[in-house]
Amino acid sequence: MRIRTTRTGLRLPQSLPHRASANVATDRRRGMLANQRVRGIQRNLMLPFAPPEDWHEPKGASDSYKVLLQTPGAGFRHVLKPEEIRSRLAQVPPQFLRSLEVVQLSRMTRKKQGFPCYGIQWGAAIYLYPIEDNLVERHHAPPTPRQLTEARMYGGLWQQESANLWKLVWTEHALRDFYLNNILIHELGHLVDSRNTRYTDRERYAEWFAVEYGYKRSRRPDGTQATFSTRRHARKGRQRKA
Repeated sequence: MRIRTTRTGLRLPQSLPHRASANVATDRRRGMLANQRVRGIQRNLMLPFAPPEDWHEPKGASDSYKVLLQTPGAGFRHVLKPEEIRSRLAQVPPQFLRSLEVVQLSRMTRKKQGFPCYGIQWGAAIYLYPIEDNLVERHHAPPTPRQLTEARMYGGLWQQESANLWKLVWTEHALRDFYLNNILIHELGHLVDSRNTRYTDRERYAEWFAVEYGYKRSRRPDGTQATFSTRRHARKGRQRKA
């Protein structure tokens, strides 16, 4: 199992301001990383920037998004299937998908294990990362209050194994819920955020977006999780993948 550390080997810069949809493609061709959803680490802004992913050049003319599937890597597994991503994104207001061009289920590499994260938004693309085959994450630092609350919301269980080792244990159902209704929607929130430019403000907006359009919309009145059909939904406008 991969051990989580409190360091990252990369500098991940803040994004440039997102403008109206007509100007989005121009800004995103500059290749700036908008944000990443980390797994128990903090960004180190003093280190040189190194792109964690292949850059997907925004086209700006397509009426749909692509879902790209890479092999997850030895010891890892993808959480979502392409049809689940499409079905979930079909439930969000269509205007939120206008700038989305690619959703990529990325492979885990040795380089990426130096800055483990659940997902990132970069340009007009959303990247989702695989998780360990046994659905157990290990961390060298205790969870923050926000991480504890988030895990309880989606069914993850934090456990302390030793003085300096904690693990986050998922079930199949809980992890799928977490990716569909938090990670995917969180990164979409970064994509549609046309107002904020500072990292803390953009992160605050994405967290609000994930709760409003992810968690709340996926719950029934009694608090249990609603289900989303995996059939394809025909709609107007462009679709985005994560």
